[in-house]
Amino acid sequence: MDKQRVLLLSEGFGAGHTQAAYALSSSLRKLSPDVQTKVLELGSFLNPRVAPFIITAYKKTLSTQPRLVRMMYRSNYKKSLNRLTTLALHRIFYTQTTQLIRQIHPDVIVCTHPIPSAVIARMKRLGLDVPLCTVITDYDVHGTWISREVNCYLVSTPQVKNKLLERGVTESNIQITGIPVHPNFWERHSKEDILDQFGLKDMPTVLVMGGGWGFMKDETVNALLARYRDQIQIIFCFGSNKKSLHKMEEDSRFKHPHIHLLGFTKEIDKLMEISDLLITKPGGMTCTEGLAKGIPMLFHQPLPGQEEENSHYFTAQGWGTPITNLEIIKDWIHRLTEHYDDVQARRQEVIQQINCYHPKQSAQAIMNLLEKKQGAVR
Repeated sequence: MDKQRVLLLSEGFGAGHTQAAYALSSSLRKLSPDVQTKVLELGSFLNPRVAPFIITAYKKTLSTQPRLVRMMYRSNYKKSLNRLTTLALHRIFYTQTTQLIRQIHPDVIVCTHPIPSAVIARMKRLGLDVPLCTVITDYDVHGTWISREVNCYLVSTPQVKNKLLERGVTESNIQITGIPVHPNFWERHSKEDILDQFGLKDMPTVLVMGGGWGFMKDETVNALLARYRDQIQIIFCFGSNKKSLHKMEEDSRFKHPHIHLLGFTKEIDKLMEISDLLITKPGGMTCTEGLAKGIPMLFHQPLPGQEEENSHYFTAQGWGTPITNLEIIKDWIHRLTEHYDDVQARRQEVIQQINCYHPKQSAQAIMNLLEKKQGAVR
């Protein structure tokens, strides 16, 4: 039997979109040995010289012009990418997409970012006959995700589904699956083994993350945490932000046996497993990974748009708290040092709450698309 091919397309505008694609790839291969997957950041793959400059400019705009980003997000909130825009994107970045698809010959195309989704939707309007599945990787939905040619939307919550319905998407084309995270986040590991692996102590632990781009670099928050270094263990994960990592390594306040400074790692699932509090930017993937581990979360300065909406949703559910002042951090450190058992009991309650969510739902939805296409061919 020939293997069925799934092409998963993302873009490098934030690490979460591509992480979702790889999470789906892993889950699909676990579900069936007859599925072959390929993950690509499409623009970077087709234009390796131009794409990095655009992504760098985007990162700089996010960090230096948040009000502008918020205004652009809101002003186009209900608008899909128009045909002129998708044509321009295709001409500038994706002229080789047709050739790529012919080479890979996918049975299903899955997009975890709105731009490749819009480009593939345009190709479907021009005659491409491949099912398109779009995975919305946040707890909100911007209009740029929406195209009539999408055969299946996989969304995080009923609220996101309702927003799609309000914008004219057919209900049968929407499935609530949660955001796909790597299967490792749904597994439970040995605490003792993890502590030994990372050279950590068995004591109240705070994990600080800034997302894949390492945007969490608030010196006030970091300095406050360092004041409690004798009482708690602190793990700082800087992602790809080597500059901030090296700067903190040279700071005497963070040279302590209870403070651990890490760069990029593929073992965040283990660090979340043994940590008792997560301080993070509220990206859709990070929030979902934290939820899978049941870890309480504090949200630090959400980026405009999706992160703000993610923060609102998780706060409303009681799974996280925005850092509106430093007293919130102090209160949580008091809980960890004086009421540790209560914190652990609440964590188990959260894990029980989310037991209804199966980690392979997104992958199973894609398998169903493959089976439907295979049945149509027969």
